Amino acid sequence: MSLPPLQYLTHAAGPASAPAYRLGWALMALVLTVIVIIAALLVAAIARRRASASRTDEDSIPPDTGGTNWLVVGTGLSSIALFGALIYAMATLDSVAAPPRQPPLTIVVTAYDWWWKIDYPDALEPSKSFVTANEIHIPVGVPVRVELQSADVIHTFWAPQLAGKTEMIPGQTNMQWIEADTPGVYRGQCSQFCGAQHAHMAFEVVAQPQDRFDAWREAQRHQAPAAATPDARAGQHIFEERCAGCHAVRGAAADGRQAPDLTHLASRRLIAAGQMTNTPEHRLDWIEHAQRIKPDSLMPSMPLSVADAAALSAYLSTLQ
Repeated sequence: MSLPPLQYLTHAAGPASAPAYRLGWALMALVLTVIVIIAALLVAAIARRRASASRTDEDSIPPDTGGTNWLVVGTGLSSIALFGALIYAMATLDSVAAPPRQPPLTIVVTAYDWWWKIDYPDALEPSKSFVTANEIHIPVGVPVRVELQSADVIHTFWAPQLAGKTEMIPGQTNMQWIEADTPGVYRGQCSQFCGAQHAHMAFEVVAQPQDRFDAWREAQRHQAPAAATPDARAGQHIFEERCAGCHAVRGAAADGRQAPDLTHLASRRLIAAGQMTNTPEHRLDWIEHAQRIKPDSLMPSMPLSVADAAALSAYLSTLQ
């Protein structure tokens, strides 16, 4: 279950984000203090002005109360407060720059207009590497190294409850680390305007206990099962004929590289980079009306006959 929306603002879910949250609240307190002081001074000035206007001409000139000295004191206190905030911000940046221990897991996230490719490389056994899309799984309590790349324009990777923002720049690999304290589903978003569907470029980070994460990773390494029913076999033929140029399904004749890998599509919570829940009805709606749901995306709308839609839906449901 994902956390309530309010907790995106008030709750840090990991050690890479907690210092930034504390910094945010400290800066908010500083700003509110400044606002209160300025408001109090403004009220005092207005009251003093009114009192001065009610005096007679001979005593209309107020005595010197050392206002210049107060100005010096105020300037000095402001400078100290701002310098303190700067030091605190630099210390916070240093505290989240690197994880407290070497991350045992590394993933590679590549941003596209407008979806996310997630690679789980295995340097020791490359055959166990796999690719998924728009849904990142991590074990709870484990720092994860995230290598960030862009396939087209500048994007920004941001899972606010787990870490700060990191730019994704074409031709460059940037680094970030994330860690979740508790199991849950944490929403992420591209926070750098990257085109027409920037607002609809979301992802999820699913934090799981180690045993459940290991089971998920092992399942993701498997190829798609062979279609076992006539409808599923017909749907696989349609998929390989009309979708395989962009999408990949390991274990089938589909090796596209320009769109999400769909080997385990049916196991995901959402589709279309967070736009829709992953149900058979929504999958068909997305296929047939992609340009209505997400205009200017590279996914074309693909009209289907009733028979083709039923067959394709049956095949996609086998991609667990």
